[in-house]
Amino acid sequence: MRRFRGLALIVLLLSLLPLAGCQHLVIDTEKLFKPSVELSEIVGFLAGLGTTFAAFPDLLAMLRRRSSEGMNPRMGTIMGTFQVLWIYYGLLIGSRPVILWNVIAVLINFLTVGAYAHFVRAEKEAAGRK
Repeated sequence: MRRFRGLALIVLLLSLLPLAGCQHLVIDTEKLFKPSVELSEIVGFLAGLGTTFAAFPDLLAMLRRRSSEGMNPRMGTIMGTFQVLWIYYGLLIGSRPVILWNVIAVLINFLTVGAYAHFVRAEKEAAGRK
């Protein structure tokens, strides 16, 4: 588990490194808060629906099994890290679909990694009692 935390920290730091040279990038609030909806946003919302919930079946399966068996928390950690960058990108370009779906995806990945950690801890405790 310690190695996993180290890997997650390295991935997070490497993904934030490119942002160090992006001082001139500012969030386009005019696009973000406009009251109208364009066709490109409708397509973006529909496309985001499918890709955002792609990891959801794994979370549900793990919760139903009450086991971490077959799960890889690195995938959720890596996806969540880069989805944070997608949120920032969505803010920069003023894209509501990119922001919305990636916020939801980060939450799903956070829940998946959290559930994995919970079940691994419970499985170790159960093995230690035997």
